[in-house]
Amino acid sequence: MGLKIIGSGFGRTGTMSTKMALEHLGFGPCHRMVEVMGNPVQPAYWADFARGKELDWAEVFADYTAQVDFPGATVWHELSIAFPDAKVIHTERPEDDWWASYSSTIGKFFAHRENIPLPPPIAAIFETMDYLLVRRVFGGLDRETSIAAYRRNNERVRATVPTDKLLIFSPTDGWDPLCRFLDVPVPATDFPRSHARDEFWAHFGGEPAVA
Repeated sequence: MGLKIIGSGFGRTGTMSTKMALEHLGFGPCHRMVEVMGNPVQPAYWADFARGKELDWAEVFADYTAQVDFPGATVWHELSIAFPDAKVIHTERPEDDWWASYSSTIGKFFAHRENIPLPPPIAAIFETMDYLLVRRVFGGLDRETSIAAYRRNNERVRATVPTDKLLIFSPTDGWDPLCRFLDVPVPATDFPRSHARDEFWAHFGGEPAVA
């Protein structure tokens, strides 16, 4: 199938809504962290990558037309090389807004994941993701370190991706800029909205009762 769209934005920048929008526009299935949790062939790829194995990205994303969110967003540059004709959608929000969302969801999950009763296969996936995301991308879980990593990624995308292949996007922008960028008609339906804090924690049996 091959990726036509690469998502370079970090999690908690509207990636779930963007995934739903892309699939509505015909650019699906769209890869996201939920695919790693739900597709039985996916975890082994990312575990191999964490161990330093060079992956065939065409094989990893063979069943997908688009990709957003982690873990794919950690390798967006590699994906842009593997899929040179793909367009890049960079989801982004103001740093303080991003941190407020990230710290109460992804960051909090990784800070407490060892105390959350996850099924062994899911626990193994997030052992891999702890290495790929917390250690390699963010370098920690504190506010300063996390925002610095978020800022570096935003800046690198702008400096690296050709402007004619790049859309800086937020779901609050609605259908118009996304459809213009992808050269598709604007749907008559409302732009999808999803993946609030409660929806995030529902994947893991609810938010842990910790400070």
